[in-house]
Amino acid sequence: MEKIWLKSYQKGVPSEIEPETYTSLIDIFSKSCNQYQSREAYSNMGTPLTYQQLDELSYLFAAYLQNHCGLKKGDRYAIMLPNVLQYPIVMFAILRAGGVVVNVNPMYTSYELNYLLKDSQPKGLIVLENFASTVQRAVQNTQVEHIVVTQIGDLFSWFKKRVVNFVVKKIKKMVPDYHLPQSIRFEDAINKAKNYPFSPPKLTLDDVAFLQYTGATTGVAKGAVLTHRNMVANLMQARAWINPAIKALTTEGGIITALPLYHIFSLTANCLTFMSIGVNNILITNPRDIPGFIKELKRQPFTAITGVNTLFNALLNNENFKKIDFSNLVLALGGGMAVQKVVADKWQKATGKPLLEAYGLTEASPAVTINPLSLHGFNGAIGLPLPSTEVSIRDDDGNELTLGEPGELCIKGPQVMREYWRQPDKTKEAFTKDGWLKSGDIAIMDEEGFIKIVDRKKDLILISGFNVYPNEIEDVIAGHPKVKEVAVIGVTENTRGEMIKAFVVPNDESVTEQDIIEHCRHYLTKYKIPKMVEFRKELPKSNVGKVLRKELRNEHHATS
Repeated sequence: MEKIWLKSYQKGVPSEIEPETYTSLIDIFSKSCNQYQSREAYSNMGTPLTYQQLDELSYLFAAYLQNHCGLKKGDRYAIMLPNVLQYPIVMFAILRAGGVVVNVNPMYTSYELNYLLKDSQPKGLIVLENFASTVQRAVQNTQVEHIVVTQIGDLFSWFKKRVVNFVVKKIKKMVPDYHLPQSIRFEDAINKAKNYPFSPPKLTLDDVAFLQYTGATTGVAKGAVLTHRNMVANLMQARAWINPAIKALTTEGGIITALPLYHIFSLTANCLTFMSIGVNNILITNPRDIPGFIKELKRQPFTAITGVNTLFNALLNNENFKKIDFSNLVLALGGGMAVQKVVADKWQKATGKPLLEAYGLTEASPAVTINPLSLHGFNGAIGLPLPSTEVSIRDDDGNELTLGEPGELCIKGPQVMREYWRQPDKTKEAFTKDGWLKSGDIAIMDEEGFIKIVDRKKDLILISGFNVYPNEIEDVIAGHPKVKEVAVIGVTENTRGEMIKAFVVPNDESVTEQDIIEHCRHYLTKYKIPKMVEFRKELPKSNVGKVLRKELRNEHHATS
C-alpha cells in the first residue's frame, strides 16, 4: 500500500527511524543515565528515584542475578510487580545481565501463574509481598529456583518505609500469609550484590528482551518474543512522533504512569520512551483508588498521561478531577482499547487538551498507529502509521483492498515480533504468507491515511486494555459440575466499555448466577470474571455444532 499517510505527518516527524543507531535497550538506558544523572527517572508516592540511583541499583541487582542466580544471557526472569520503584530497577537489571524479562500480572490466580511459569521457564522471579501467597501455590512443578520478595515501601526513606509497609500489612491486611523458605528479601539481595562482580554481556539488537504474554483464541496464553530491535524501534518510533512537542514535554513535570508497567502499552510508551528523553515516570500503584489517584495528580505538575478509556472515564466522574491543574499538560494518550467519543469530549472540556487515540498490539511492541499531537479534537480514528511502519488492508483471501474498503489490518515494521514462544503453528497463523502480521481487526483507511477500526475479527474481549479470550473463561465455567454448555461474549455498556457476559446451559436447575461467578473467582483474574450470567435451555450453533457467538452478541444488542 502506498504510504499516503506521510502527507498527514506533523512537521518534525520523520518518515523513517534507524534502530541500528543503538546496539540494545541497555545502550539507550546507559546513555540516558549518563545524560540525566541528577534528574528524577521514576517516582512513587512522592519518593523519587534519580537516573543515577536507577543506574546504581540496577547494576547491583544485575550482579545479584549473575552471581547468586546464575543468570546467563538468554535466561528468563519473571517480574510480578505493580507500579512500584522496584519494577524499573529489576527490569533494567535483567536486561543488563543479558536476561529476558517475563512480565506477570500480579493479579493472576495460582492457576494462571502456574501455566505461565511452566511455559516460560524463568530461572527466578521477584514478587510484591502482597502476592507471595499466590507464588507459593503456583511454583510447584516449575523450574523457578530463585524468588525475591519485596514490599511497597522498600525504597522509601527509613521512616516512610516502615509506616507504609506496616499500614499495608497490619492495618489494611493486604498481605496474606505465605511460606517461601527459598526466597530472599529485595533489600538483602541488593546488599549481597555489593560484594559481587558484574560482567556485562555483549548485547545485540537481535537478542531477545521480553517474553510478553498475550491471550489466544484457544484460551492458551502465548508469549510474544520481542527482541531488543523490536523494542528499540518502537521506542524510537514513539519518540519521533512526540518530537514536535519534545521541549514542552521535558520542561516541567512528568508523565503519569497509571497503567501497569507489566502491560506492553505502559512499558514501551511510558517506562522506556519517556525514560529515554529524561522525563520522570510518576508511578501510580493503585489507579483503581480514584480519590487517591487524584491526590497524586495534584501533588506535582505533569506534562503527559496515558491510559485506557475506562480509566479516563472514572477520573472524569470524580468531582475533584476538575480541581487539578492541567496548565502543563501537553499529551493525553488513550490506547489498549477504543477511546469513546463521549469520554474524549468530556476530557477535552475538562482539561482543555484533546484525548488522542493510539492503536497497537503486543505482537508489535505495541504501537502501530497514533494520532498527530497537532490534532484539535477527537476524530474517531486510531491515527496514522508510525515511521518505518507499513500497513495493508486485506480481504479474507489476502488481497489488498482500496481506500475506504473494510478489511483486516495487516502490519510490517521493525517493531513486529519475531515469533510466539515455542508455538510455531500459532506463529504461522499470525502472519500472512508474504510476512505481514495479521491484527485480527477490521479497518478502513481514508484519503489522508487515517485509519479507523470498524469491527473485530477475533472474538477477543477488551477489558480495561487487557485481552480476554472467551475460550479461557468458557473452559473454567464448563468445569462447574452443574454446567452443561457455556458461551462467553463481550458486550458494550455505555461508557463502561466492554463487559463479559456468559450464557450458560445448566444440567442442574439449582445453579445460580452467583454460583458461576464464585466458581470463576477460584480460577480467573478479577477482570476476566463475567459481570452477567444468562441461563438458557440451548445455545445457537452451526450445522457442525459450533457455538455461534455472533448470534448471541446480536441477540444481546437487540434486547438491550
